[in-house]
Amino acid sequence: MTLTIQHDDLLPGRNFIAGQWREALEGQRFGVTDPATDAVFATVPDSGALDAAAALEAAHAAFPIWRAVPAKQRAQILNRWNALILAHQDDLGRLISREQGKPLAEGRGEVAYASSYVEWFAAEATRANGDVIPASVPGRRMFALREPVGVVAAITPWNFPAAMIARKIAPALAAGCTVVCKPAEDTPLTSLALVKLAEEAGVPAGVLNIVTASRERTPEVVDVWLDDPRVRKITFTGSTPVGKHLARRAADTLKRLSLELGGNAPFIVFEDADLDAAVEGLMVAKFRNGGQTCVSPNRVFVQSSVHDAFVEKLAARISALKVGPASDSASQIGPMINARAVDKIERHVQDAVARGAVTRVGGARLAALGPNYFAPTLLVGADGGMACACEETFGPMVAITRFETEADVTRAANDTPFGLAGYFYATDLRRIWRMAEALQTGLVGVNEGALAAEAAPFGGVKESGYGREGSVHGLDDYTQLKYVCQGQL
Repeated sequence: MTLTIQHDDLLPGRNFIAGQWREALEGQRFGVTDPATDAVFATVPDSGALDAAAALEAAHAAFPIWRAVPAKQRAQILNRWNALILAHQDDLGRLISREQGKPLAEGRGEVAYASSYVEWFAAEATRANGDVIPASVPGRRMFALREPVGVVAAITPWNFPAAMIARKIAPALAAGCTVVCKPAEDTPLTSLALVKLAEEAGVPAGVLNIVTASRERTPEVVDVWLDDPRVRKITFTGSTPVGKHLARRAADTLKRLSLELGGNAPFIVFEDADLDAAVEGLMVAKFRNGGQTCVSPNRVFVQSSVHDAFVEKLAARISALKVGPASDSASQIGPMINARAVDKIERHVQDAVARGAVTRVGGARLAALGPNYFAPTLLVGADGGMACACEETFGPMVAITRFETEADVTRAANDTPFGLAGYFYATDLRRIWRMAEALQTGLVGVNEGALAAEAAPFGGVKESGYGREGSVHGLDDYTQLKYVCQGQL
């Protein structure tokens, strides 16, 4: 099987600004590589400050027109966009797998996941209700209205190039905002394809603008949007250090921020858990996208009385995983995104082994398959002092720590500056409620490894960021309240 697409018009290969597909103003381009081979298979514009400024001018000019479009009409455009996404699901899935590396089934699944957000926010566009406030004195009417915040700058990650575009752009457009977007340099093609479909769906010129840029030139693009007070909101998914930088810079113009940042998710297996269900839940949560997800379990804690039985079951499941390129329909784990990712996984494994952990499965690169493959790995005997307990591994590695009591594991699970997702498996109802409240995370999976849904608020606490995506709260993050008081009635 080859990862070619049927509709070449999904590959515009240019920036989209003010309703036109354009080359970068300085004429530069950079290559997009296939992580399975590291071979360049496409090029896109390497944009700079001039392109970012042009995109912003277009979004700013379009904002008063778009915000005046009735919510029902905005919803209709979003529904047409969603229909086109689903009509091109196979091509989009292949494109995701080609530039990101995830197995083709996961690529297609991501398209469906992205679609769910567009569909959800199309419906929510008509429900951005305000409030009528009981007046405190006679002859007065008091209202609270929801209005779009203005121009939104969206900066999206490489690990879910379709879902993250949809999760940010759909609520912005639904609320009446206009958008400038910079997709990740590793995976720009999927983002451009989705914008192409948005254009076909009837999104007016200037409402949605996208510019691509290499890793080296990304700061130049983003700085334009950070410095300009006409950008009223930044939405970013990525690392905590970058998120902190954006927060500092955004303070100069008091921009609104939605930051979905790094995680260090605990996954806890108690002695009263259904072990088979816990193993399956961990496999789903950990090995989706090769472990390259922000909610991937990073620290696995198993109670001593069931530790050995759990490890045996898990080792058998991990050993059976099929590693290979997305072009192989049997592949369950694809390549990592690039060499930096593989280097980090290898460093974490070596550090853990040097500190006393034991490798039960995997533990090494799979160089025979290509430059960016790493074997699904199981380590036992991990502890909180290892690099894999302090940093996101972002790869197919499970490191298990044994624990004795609920109090011990609660302290260990919360002993991190991050707080995005947490998971635990138990059947004792009292324990379930205690742990659901005790975990310092924005999302908690109870006997469940797949958390995300378009109707649920997605986001973290502590240094995992603030703001929520998805749900009614996700739409609220793109609106601001205006109080109107009319007197002399």
